[in-house]
Amino acid sequence: MPKKMNVESFELDHTKVAAPYVRLAGTKKGLNGDEIHKYDIRFCQPNQEHMEMAGLHSLEHLMAENIRNHLDNVVDLSPMGCQTGFYLSVINHNDCDEILDVLAKTLNDVLAADEVPACNVVQCGWAANHSLEGAQAIARRMLAGKDEWKQVFAE
Repeated sequence: MPKKMNVESFELDHTKVAAPYVRLAGTKKGLNGDEIHKYDIRFCQPNQEHMEMAGLHSLEHLMAENIRNHLDNVVDLSPMGCQTGFYLSVINHNDCDEILDVLAKTLNDVLAADEVPACNVVQCGWAANHSLEGAQAIARRMLAGKDEWKQVFAE
């Protein structure tokens, strides 16, 4: 039996999930009672597909900027190194259905965008590596699977 890992996602059996999905990956309580809720937003089936870097990078910029227009409680939105999804961390907000609604609104913002925010050498560490069209294709595909977002594991 493998040893227990410190990282929650390393404990997840990636062969049993069925992307796309949105999963509450964990909750941490602070010393003053604040709670951080971390969501696993999986766009691609692990070990079978991944987001191309330029599209993922632009999607990160677009989502990170726009999600905060729909929810004040966002702490962070970060891409996964495996390029299959993002982690969303929110503070003092545990309404999963609202998170799904916010995600849909944010992805629709991506589809409506005509440029990638902060896509320049002053505001971005790899400004040459962006694709608005790639980000929009990823968003379109994720939205097409919206009815499946609550179903994490394959049946």
